[in-house]
Amino acid sequence: MPKYVIEREIPGAGDLSSEQLKGVSQTSCGVLNKMGPEIQWVHSYVTSNKIYCVYNAPNEEMIREHATQGGFPANAVSKVSTIIDPTTAE
Repeated sequence: MPKYVIEREIPGAGDLSSEQLKGVSQTSCGVLNKMGPEIQWVHSYVTSNKIYCVYNAPNEEMIREHATQGGFPANAVSKVSTIIDPTTAE
């Protein structure tokens, strides 16, 4: 299944409390449960003013639909073409 990186511009994201992040996660999971198993949230990286999310989904439209239903921004959605890591150098 294709993998996507979603950039969400959320001012002050890095200052969100653990309770606020829990709420965001619960909202996301609720939408995912409604949308079915074709779309999967892998994990997210929270920075000062953005959240970068990694999702598996059949297409970009499904990623954007999740954002719309959840009330999240999806400022950029990029399909991952290849994954590299330190083992790539071996």
